[in-house]
Amino acid sequence: MRKSTKRGATTASAVALLAAASLITASASAAEGGKKTLTADTLATWQTDGIVWSIEYAGGVVYVGGTFDKVRPPGAKPGQREVARKNFAAFDARTGRLLPCAQPFSGAFNTVRALKASQDGKVLYIGGSFRKAGKARASGAAALNTANCTLRKGFRPAMSSFVRAIEVTDGAIYLGGDFTTVNGKKRQRIAAVTPEGSLLPFKAQIDAPVRAILAAPEFGKLIVGGDFLEVNDEFEFKLVALRPATGTTVTSYPDWLPPRSRVKALVRDAANFYVAAEGRGTGIFDGRIAGRLGNGEMVWKDTCLGATQALAVHNGVLYSGSHAHNCMDTPGGFAEGNFRQHFLAQSIRDRHILHWFPDTDGGTGEGNGPRALKMAGGTLWAGGEFTTVNDRPQQSLTRFSAGPDRGAPQEPPQLRASASRTGRVTLTWRAAWDRDNAELKYLIYRDGKLVASPTRRSAEWNRPTMTYTDTVTPGSSHRYRIAVTDGRNASARSKAVVVTAVTAAAAERTKARR
Repeated sequence: MRKSTKRGATTASAVALLAAASLITASASAAEGGKKTLTADTLATWQTDGIVWSIEYAGGVVYVGGTFDKVRPPGAKPGQREVARKNFAAFDARTGRLLPCAQPFSGAFNTVRALKASQDGKVLYIGGSFRKAGKARASGAAALNTANCTLRKGFRPAMSSFVRAIEVTDGAIYLGGDFTTVNGKKRQRIAAVTPEGSLLPFKAQIDAPVRAILAAPEFGKLIVGGDFLEVNDEFEFKLVALRPATGTTVTSYPDWLPPRSRVKALVRDAANFYVAAEGRGTGIFDGRIAGRLGNGEMVWKDTCLGATQALAVHNGVLYSGSHAHNCMDTPGGFAEGNFRQHFLAQSIRDRHILHWFPDTDGGTGEGNGPRALKMAGGTLWAGGEFTTVNDRPQQSLTRFSAGPDRGAPQEPPQLRASASRTGRVTLTWRAAWDRDNAELKYLIYRDGKLVASPTRRSAEWNRPTMTYTDTVTPGSSHRYRIAVTDGRNASARSKAVVVTAVTAAAAERTKARR
């Protein structure tokens, strides 16, 4: 369990000292290689009383689907000020305000697993395991008019089992999951329907659940991921590209994933697609892969363990939700330790892990923490089964923005002082760490005056011992304090340590006794 972060306010006098000390000029969100991440500070966000499985954004609204009965305001504890929302809720993307759109989805396994908006944002397609959408009967799939939050009567495809993934193109809505029939006709784990819910000729034979679908129509591909081993009577370990019109295989990805891994999420940018993997068993591949949309070649593959559940790509950075550990062989990563990191940010160019470390607990259910990520107007929304974010209570939903950075580093280091040489005082402390800044500046005060400001890079798992030697008048006594800043936010100053500098005579006596 991590120690709580204490955020100390910077006083007016401290501000002047910070300016005089030539503070760090890089933005709080600056990352390695020139990439900029979001801040690690959370925005005030509503909460749910259960798991969030999917998030979608359309027309200034963020839609959330999952397994929950109620939502409650930011800061509210379970049972306080709750509002009924049956597995589906809508929020203002900019302010986070709860919106009145409140269609319930209920029955069967009672969950919404997939949300996807049409390309014009006018329709939201909804999948999962439910038997009622609003007051009408439904079989695991429905559609919502986003303008007025009404359910579309014509879209009611009859799914024989779970819908876990939805993708939308100009002419088709692709559904993936556990089902084997749609509208009474054989469709094995994937199907394509019209906006009215009628089956299209698209057909592929897949032997196990589909969990992610990604359209790349400009490349003539529909990329599909899941638990499967065979597609269209050929071995296709968990990942395959199909023809969007027919379902025949276009591209195979041999050796990208081992048989005991499965694909949980797919996202893309203009040139690449990104794969989130979950391994079954100790040491089985759990990380992320980047591949070319066009030629199907692998760009990179990281080595982190920790069951990646969700991805989002933004401004050259790949954000992921997992419980990452043992990332030692990935650039910028960390060795196996006594903690799990539930959010990561990586450069899309070279998989380098950037210094962006907001975190959650594992939470309820399977204890995987984050389950869904979605960029919405420059803000990253995250949902899952967590109950804390950055060591503070926050259930199942949170969000992060581009800034400004509001979080100071952790509580100030504790100073130790020694005086063994004439007129020299040596201060020692353990480096602090910050969730979204690798390089921190340490402000050392002697008798209230700033005398030094060394900098050092650090992370939660890499907090080196730092020292500073001050030259003072032999025999004089002084009070030392230290604070730490990320360049924008500073901690409170530490408790003072008082030390008396050694005189020349005392130093000689000590030397003679040795």
